[in-house]
Amino acid sequence: MSQIKKVVLAYSGGLDTSVILTWLQENYACDVVTFTADLGQGEELEPARLKALQFGIKPENIFIDDLREEFVRDFVFPMFRANTVYEGEYLLGTSIARPLIAKRLIDIANQTGADTIAHGATGKGNDQVRFELGAYALRPDIKVIAPWREWDLLSREKLLTYAEQHGIPIDMKHRQGGSPYSMDANLLHISYEGRHLEDPKAEAEEEMWRWTVSPEKAPDAAEYLDIQYQNGDPVALNGKPMAAHDMLAELNRLGGKHGIGRLDLVENRYVGMKSRGCYETPGGTILLKAHRAIESITLDREVAHLKDDLMPRYASLIYNGYWWSPERRALQVLIDHTQQYVNGWVRVKLYKGNVIVTGRDSESDSLFDSTIATFEDDAGAYDQKDAAGFIKLNALRMRIAARKR
Repeated sequence: MSQIKKVVLAYSGGLDTSVILTWLQENYACDVVTFTADLGQGEELEPARLKALQFGIKPENIFIDDLREEFVRDFVFPMFRANTVYEGEYLLGTSIARPLIAKRLIDIANQTGADTIAHGATGKGNDQVRFELGAYALRPDIKVIAPWREWDLLSREKLLTYAEQHGIPIDMKHRQGGSPYSMDANLLHISYEGRHLEDPKAEAEEEMWRWTVSPEKAPDAAEYLDIQYQNGDPVALNGKPMAAHDMLAELNRLGGKHGIGRLDLVENRYVGMKSRGCYETPGGTILLKAHRAIESITLDREVAHLKDDLMPRYASLIYNGYWWSPERRALQVLIDHTQQYVNGWVRVKLYKGNVIVTGRDSESDSLFDSTIATFEDDAGAYDQKDAAGFIKLNALRMRIAARKR
């Protein structure tokens, strides 16, 4: 194996990354730095510090960072300015977290003098691509260790055996057959894969969902929310200014209460396979609907259509790990330029799994002119005779073709 001096490991403290930590010490004989990110997954992270200490990691080499505000402000909200959806449904909750983790891995490597990073993504998943493309974009000379592409511990049973042989604590859930799903959570979403979901014919079990009630069990009374927008980002909820991560957390709570944001999807992975996953994204579902509503009265028609044309490309860039690429950055400049006029408020109604827009307004930037759009007397604001010439000019090529054929 190549000479490695110091490696920064993306470390959760769970079984997989605990095995990786020990495996790195055993196979590379290098200093290990652990990095644990708080992205709003709702789990206690201090146990990760205690486990790292137990494995001999020096206290100064243990990083546990609260990245919740940076995650939502600098990654989720810029993505939502583009109304980003992958393959028509997926709000990219896992994908958008990876470039931030890659960035922080490189930051810590630079800070600690590490020459290598390591991650626990498998060789058949998308995350290995996202982590590594991000890392190379930010530090071209970085080395990467991906244990799942090197070791032979390619089953749960082998991981458990290795853990037992090396004195790695094993949670009771693993001894009793393991968690039924592979899960990833952050402030934007929680995802579920594996086990029961590997059969695309099978309906997800109701007990699986953690953030949302089923629409059937949601309240019978609807709930209304007013969301204030400034330069394309939500800044206040029901008149109360909020930090980005607090806004998303509160919308998750409210949306989950009303059964909003569930998704069962078979997606096309970057590595070539189809994969079935289930997702809960209540706050993101609300924000996507609300953002399109405020844009509907503040964006020029052709600008809005251009954004819609570019969105699938933008979504694919994020899904495939190109957040730090020059093309994504260039698209972001264009998208953010369109948002300077996206100011105002949107009212949405939450009811049994649905987000229904019931009103929107922008005092300073609305392009909606009721004197022109009215069905009543517009006092000459619009000359309806103009439409005849417009229609004839646009029909000309079709009329010529019809005569010839």
